[in-house]
Amino acid sequence: MSLFSTKNNYLGIDIGSSSIKMVELGRKNGKIELITYGYSENSKDLAIDNWMKDTDNIVKVINNIYKKMEATTEKAVATLPAFAVFSSIINLRDVDKKGLAAAVEWEAKKLIPLPLEEMILDWQTISVEKDGDRSNIKVFLTGSPKKLVKRYVDIFRKTDVVLTSLETETFSLVRALLGEDKSTVMIIEIGFVNTVISIIKEGVPILSRSLDLGGKPITKIIADNLNVGLYRAEQFKRDMGVAVSDSNGGVIPKTIMGSINAIVDEAQYLLGLFQNKNNEKVEKIILSGGSALLPNLVGYFSQKLNMNVIIGDPWARVSYAPELKTILNEIGPGFSVAIGSAMKDI
Repeated sequence: MSLFSTKNNYLGIDIGSSSIKMVELGRKNGKIELITYGYSENSKDLAIDNWMKDTDNIVKVINNIYKKMEATTEKAVATLPAFAVFSSIINLRDVDKKGLAAAVEWEAKKLIPLPLEEMILDWQTISVEKDGDRSNIKVFLTGSPKKLVKRYVDIFRKTDVVLTSLETETFSLVRALLGEDKSTVMIIEIGFVNTVISIIKEGVPILSRSLDLGGKPITKIIADNLNVGLYRAEQFKRDMGVAVSDSNGGVIPKTIMGSINAIVDEAQYLLGLFQNKNNEKVEKIILSGGSALLPNLVGYFSQKLNMNVIIGDPWARVSYAPELKTILNEIGPGFSVAIGSAMKDI
């Protein structure tokens, strides 16, 4: 018999490029509480590209995690990768509520590079401003490829969990890392294959860029330079970081920095674009994703961008047993998306 009421418990599921992470959260005495969690990493098969495209494998991994973590609920919220979902802020003039849907679709045709019949559109009104007799409606628009959504739905139909909703991972990150904080921040989610950089204002992602660069290319660089396997190189990466030289004159730090600087440059570009357009500054940068734990990365980003940079703590709004603190802090950045999605409906 479970010690927790499972009525409002939800699983958050993050299907990544090298792992699947699951978190179950619930409410107790008005507070969000960790029930259980689990994950499966594909670290021994790092050289295999697109291994997560094997649907049967994904179903098997999800079911294995679900069983081992002894979850108390079947209800799950999963996330779509941000790099695969289109998003934009649009401004609509002189549109009433009856004509809003048609106006949004018209703008979407001009902005989304794929035919609308291949997309699932969603939007939410951010603000409504009056200018005399005219009104300006600001809308946050997202477009998800139907094929991608169908694939996720088909996957979960074969699992032991029940998919209740899908959302873009950026919204999960905002929920987990910012909560009710409405300040303007940049979130840099460094995944295994991709990095997504987003500027969040009043809880809404208003600018976003995706890079085909994450932890995997850095791991491959280390493996090539040291002539070791990818699994061992992954351990080297976590241990050494960006500020430690090897005995041969610093080859490892130099090659790592070459990849990291591409992320820094993109972040700098986005900061400049936002500040020039809005005449305001981003208050801080939050690093997330498994590769955010690369030693010395916070200091390096802070120095290069001349800003306050921190590693996000997705557990900050979650209660859990004190004895779990050490391990949860270690895995936290990599679990941000799963935690945020589990928070969605509780």
